[in-house]
Amino acid sequence: MAMTKETRESLIRRYAEGPGKLRTAWERVPADARKWRPGPARWSAHEVVCHCADSETNAAMRIRYLLAEENPLIAGYDQAEWARQFDYHELPAGTALSTVEAVRAGTVPLLRRLSETDWAKTGRHSEMEGPFGVEQWLEVYSEHLEKHSGQILRNLQAWAGAK
Repeated sequence: MAMTKETRESLIRRYAEGPGKLRTAWERVPADARKWRPGPARWSAHEVVCHCADSETNAAMRIRYLLAEENPLIAGYDQAEWARQFDYHELPAGTALSTVEAVRAGTVPLLRRLSETDWAKTGRHSEMEGPFGVEQWLEVYSEHLEKHSGQILRNLQAWAGAK
């Protein structure tokens, strides 16, 4: 069932607000807590921010493929492997935050001008059954940075409790 225009607008607003929430959460974390991991195989706040930059650049391309290509294949990726391969702790978190902000700033205007035909477009996702569409993309990414902002704040609480 298609989303209402009001639902889409609400999700686009959440999508647009995500980078601010991520930056606010990150700025609450003291420098000595940013690379602290809450457990084995768990990400530090620094790693979360770097993941968000990679995820958001992928997301920006995914929406563009969905809109511009006929039945595109949207490729999944192993986010834990990316974190390991790219050694996120060695990447600059400030650049990652700026990337998130820039990618979303470039995608929000695109979302705000989509037609009803655009909203109905679909492709295939390598990790999901059935069609993967523009509206589904918006549902996923409108909350992505909210979830990771919460993760950063939970890390901060755990770090404070472990001190």
